[in-house]
Amino acid sequence: MSLAIRVIPCLDVHDGRVVKGVNFLNLRDAGDPVELAAAYGRAGADELVFLDISASSEGRATTFDMVRRTAETVFIPLAVGGGVRSVEDVDTLLRTGADKVGINTGAITRPPVIDEIAHRFGNQVLVLSLDARREAGQPSGFGVTTHGGRRAAGLDAIAWAKEATERGAGEILLNSMDADGTTDGFDVEMIAAVKAVVDVPVIASGGAGTVAHFVAAAHAGADAVLAASVFHYGTLSIAEVKAGLAAAGFPVR
Repeated sequence: MSLAIRVIPCLDVHDGRVVKGVNFLNLRDAGDPVELAAAYGRAGADELVFLDISASSEGRATTFDMVRRTAETVFIPLAVGGGVRSVEDVDTLLRTGADKVGINTGAITRPPVIDEIAHRFGNQVLVLSLDARREAGQPSGFGVTTHGGRRAAGLDAIAWAKEATERGAGEILLNSMDADGTTDGFDVEMIAAVKAVVDVPVIASGGAGTVAHFVAAAHAGADAVLAASVFHYGTLSIAEVKAGLAAAGFPVR
């Protein structure tokens, strides 16, 4: 029996509010993070991802108070990312109430931090947040971006996914920067390419617009499917996505 496909809402937080844009631009307010998190817990979300989208570009830590209040409100796994650079940052977030911690720019800047975090806390805690886009100059055709998709990292996305998991990342949050916020569908080629080189779960992110898109991501190999705007603005419900996955033959919780 294969594991259930997890359905995960993503809360992109900026200045204490949940926001959503297209390709990380033209941000629109979507509500209070703690209230939204509680609503998703009631709606059957399997996990929540909390990303402080301006933390790395502004060089500051994630809002710990918000994480603490969310952790007190919801009883499903909570993954938090944004501005994580060290073992100490992870320690603080876990003590604040996060179950998993995402790292992106910090790991690219200094890859051994992945080994350090995994050694200290176990790889089940560490999620590599991989913001990738199509980039002709890279061997695989996919390149890594940082700073909320604003800068090319000069890394091949598939090679980086492989290196990061070998160093100890226990999961990959694969966000297609080309598809982000477009509601035109997940980048299924990218999902399949990453799945082919890693043996950890892959969370597909970026581009969800219809139930069929979630099913396509699962067919491409995604172990979990993540979305923001379609859930925040009521286009789709968690229940509808789970029903669609189940109808396509995928186990759901």
